[in-house]
Amino acid sequence: MTDTTQADDRSPFQMPLAEAPNAEPIRMRTLVLLRWFAIGGQMAAVIVAWFMGVGFVKAPVIALIATSIIMNCWLFFRPAKRTSPRHAVLQLSFDLVQISALMWLTGGMANPFALLVLAPVTIAAASLNGRQVMALGLATVALISFAAVFGLSLREPDGDILQMEPILQVGHWVALVIGVVFFAGYAHRVTAELSDTANALFATQMALSREQRLQHLGGVVAAAAHEMGTPLATIKLIAGELADELQDDPDLHADALALRESADRCARILRSMGQAGKDDLHMRAAPLRAVLEDAASPHADRGPVIEILAEGPVIRRDPAIIHALRNLIQNAVDFAESRVVIETQVTANALTVTVRDDGPGYPPHLLSRIGDPYLSRRSEVQRGSYEGMGLGLFIAKTLLERSGARLTFANGGPGAIVSVRWPLDRIRSEDRAPLSENPHIATS
Repeated sequence: MTDTTQADDRSPFQMPLAEAPNAEPIRMRTLVLLRWFAIGGQMAAVIVAWFMGVGFVKAPVIALIATSIIMNCWLFFRPAKRTSPRHAVLQLSFDLVQISALMWLTGGMANPFALLVLAPVTIAAASLNGRQVMALGLATVALISFAAVFGLSLREPDGDILQMEPILQVGHWVALVIGVVFFAGYAHRVTAELSDTANALFATQMALSREQRLQHLGGVVAAAAHEMGTPLATIKLIAGELADELQDDPDLHADALALRESADRCARILRSMGQAGKDDLHMRAAPLRAVLEDAASPHADRGPVIEILAEGPVIRRDPAIIHALRNLIQNAVDFAESRVVIETQVTANALTVTVRDDGPGYPPHLLSRIGDPYLSRRSEVQRGSYEGMGLGLFIAKTLLERSGARLTFANGGPGAIVSVRWPLDRIRSEDRAPLSENPHIATS
């Protein structure tokens, strides 16, 4: 059983993510600052080598460093703009070529600072997409190879050529190539996982915000129902009087009766909405079974039978908890053959809610990763899947852990099992105070 999400249920989360503006891959200010650090290091290395008497072609080296300084000054004084991926690739390519050219002019593999050539591709891996990172990585390997084969030798103060043993040069080249692959792959993987987690947390916040907005909307409906009761009663009274006075005119009499019946209907609708609004906004505690029934109700008619075996204390009626339990129940219903069972266990110190189904269970290779964001893909599930973001279990896990719960996922015989365990003092509530007054709505 793998987390998937029904299109209708998940659309509220998809929309905010789809509409969220794309962030800059990396700020130009960051690229400029990193380049200043590189320029400082390069100048320091040149000055130290000069005082040590190491022989190298000084004019081209200084010209390359000056080129970087000019580039940074131009970027600093031009109008600030958002950095596009293409612009970031161009800037990192410039740094790569500059560092590789310095390595070529200062000994190739014999240069102890050759490892700095890994910096541009590592930065790219942390901020750009896979194709751009691959292109920069291949360019880095090509430039390293060119510098290794054609690098200009350094000279000792007495004029002798500084040389490395061929086997050491090959080893240094292999180490740099491995470094390109390792640092680029590692940085890109970590950044992608952090991005997925950030997007998933954003979706979680949207889910909770949606639940809270619905509850506040319920309070507004309750207040509106209360305030509109008086004008509707007046309309009904006047319509009744008009109906009595217009009995001689059948058409107008029928219109007056229709008006009175419409006022009655509006009053009935507002009474039911007002009661629901009061329940949603003001009921901060409810029996455990009522909370579970609330969480399961959207999925009661989807096919599998949902059986609730729950007896327990009055608990917090928190929209985050209800939404999270609803996601767990939805996931169970999605993959159940015919039955979903919700059980509870209460001890002196803890409350445990267990949701089990009679479906195929969690795929064994994903069991240790259940609850990670964007875990499921359509190709990874055998049945019961449909288009979704793979966020249901992540959202449920995040919201429940924030409430103090701990989740465990397992396979039973048959089907999947998820257990949610709270310390009793974190979930129990005795708040059964009377409803307070609804907020006033101006009727002028």
